[in-house]
Amino acid sequence: MEKFKYLSFISWIMKNKTLKLVLSATMSVITAITAQIKFNVGPVPYTMQNFGIVLSGLLLGAYYGALAQIIYLCMIAIGLPVASGFKGGIGILLGYTAGYLWMFPISAFIIGLIRKAIWRNGTRSELFLIWIFSCLAVLPVYLVGFYVFYTYATGNRTLMGWCVSVLKYFGLNLNPFWAIFFASVLIFMPQDFFVDHVLAVVVYNYLIDLIRQKGIEL
Repeated sequence: MEKFKYLSFISWIMKNKTLKLVLSATMSVITAITAQIKFNVGPVPYTMQNFGIVLSGLLLGAYYGALAQIIYLCMIAIGLPVASGFKGGIGILLGYTAGYLWMFPISAFIIGLIRKAIWRNGTRSELFLIWIFSCLAVLPVYLVGFYVFYTYATGNRTLMGWCVSVLKYFGLNLNPFWAIFFASVLIFMPQDFFVDHVLAVVVYNYLIDLIRQKGIEL
């Protein structure tokens, strides 16, 4: 009897691990899809990629959430057209937007830790806290993204010209450092926080109930 219980436990672990691997691959595809959902406000291109990052961490936890984003980066690296604008190739991971991409797994990992620390019964206060901390969890994306973008933009007339066009559209006049920071970080935060992150938390709250009804623990 004890041997049977042990084998059943091992079988459950393997099935659960397989499920998480499948979901990790699925979330990498969802991140790829959201990267193509783009709309422009003047010269500013907005995507829904943060939705994929946040939902990966919430749904899969720290390690598998990060794995989902690593798979996404590998898809880009081998040339699949899954980066924003249907682009792919190692050049994307070495270009002026590479800093943002590199931090996707880190932020998904942090969000997974946040979910583990906060989530219990899905109360409104838990949902609110997860949303707040999800906004903090993506700071590595913005900071490293800005650093890499800044190093490229300071010596690139095209990128600096784009930053200036963003400032003009919003009626601002800033020095080069703050112009780049505004155009590469600040301008994206409202849409990320109040659209992508809110949707990810809402979708997670809905999905986790369905998953638990099936007797599955993630």
